[in-house]
Amino acid sequence: MKKIALIISVIFMCFVAKAEYNKDIMIEPVLKTDTTSIGQKIIFPNSTNNEVTIYKITIPKGASTGWHKHETPVFAYVLKGNLTVELENDKTMRFPENSSFAEVINTFHNGVNQGSEDVILIVFFLGNKGEKLSIPRNNLTIAK
Repeated sequence: MKKIALIISVIFMCFVAKAEYNKDIMIEPVLKTDTTSIGQKIIFPNSTNNEVTIYKITIPKGASTGWHKHETPVFAYVLKGNLTVELENDKTMRFPENSSFAEVINTFHNGVNQGSEDVILIVFFLGNKGEKLSIPRNNLTIAK
């Protein structure tokens, strides 16, 4: 039942979004969710110093991001390749090309490219100005 409601909502949103733009513009839903990929409720930071950062991240064949966590919502779209995400509880998730997901919050994870080509992600970070975008397990700075 929940799946049917989601499908109907996505179809409705397509019609609503399509009506807001020129008829020649193609709009394809990529992700609409209120939970992370492991079911955590998404809660936006309560701040007046908000900032959105978008990165194009390339993970070469055989490479990984290193273990890290996010304290604020992060959303990703797999533009190319297949991403494997290892979680601290030994669970593994896989995200194929052209898929999207809400990253886990306050949970250490590691993005791994186990494929034969680069993994390219478009990643949206929602947070506060000046805050670290991710916190590495070993306390080294990944990105700011």
